[in-house]
Amino acid sequence: MLLRTCALQITRTCPPLVSSTSSSSLGTRHASSKSKSKGKAQETGPKEHNKPKEKVVSTASLIPGSKQPITDAAALEEYAKAEATMRTAVDWFRKECAAAESRASGRVTPAILAPVRVKLPGSDNTVALEQAATVGVRDGSVLIVSVFDESYSIKQVEQAIYDAKIPHVVPQKTDGRTIKVPIPKPTVEARLAEYTAQQRKVEDIRVQIRKAFQTSVKRGKYGKHSIELSEFQKLSDRHISDVDQILASLKKATGSR
Repeated sequence: MLLRTCALQITRTCPPLVSSTSSSSLGTRHASSKSKSKGKAQETGPKEHNKPKEKVVSTASLIPGSKQPITDAAALEEYAKAEATMRTAVDWFRKECAAAESRASGRVTPAILAPVRVKLPGSDNTVALEQAATVGVRDGSVLIVSVFDESYSIKQVEQAIYDAKIPHVVPQKTDGRTIKVPIPKPTVEARLAEYTAQQRKVEDIRVQIRKAFQTSVKRGKYGKHSIELSEFQKLSDRHISDVDQILASLKKATGSR
């Protein structure tokens, strides 16, 4: 009876024993889960750390296609030809408008007779008036034309002044070598006529510029989006803009609307 009581007391006071097998299996699972999580951390860490950075490329040194120059030698030569043709047309129109402005403003200068072209003897070719005669001013209102080249007759020079069709300019022969050209004070109608006459000429100049552009592009066979075509187009636009500015300046000077 005493032994049974002691055994019962021992059972109540001592904790239950855990088998070594179960504790070792728990430890193994816990260690494996730690190793797996550690392995995942090691896998993700180096990949993110070793990822190559994207190289940033600067565009500061890049030249847009619209600003790239022509480098082809043949295209450069063609460009120079087109530019010379366009410049000649613009310069001629500038002189015409300068003479028209002088007449419209009432200033009597030799430039008034700048449009006059004298035919060469026995030929259809013409030369500027200053190559056949000198032009001076008398009393501030009269132009004096003196023929110095004996190969040109006074009649040829007189006819050339008529043929120039300068508004309100009527030559008067005084002797065998001299022509007098009185210049009247311009009226409002006269100033408007000067502007209108140059306005009719401006479209012909634009046509000459566009024709030079088209001829050069056709000869060079430049592509639709080529640098050459872009540069030739800008050249044409620039000269047409110059013509428009010259006409606008004359319009302002003559008071035309």
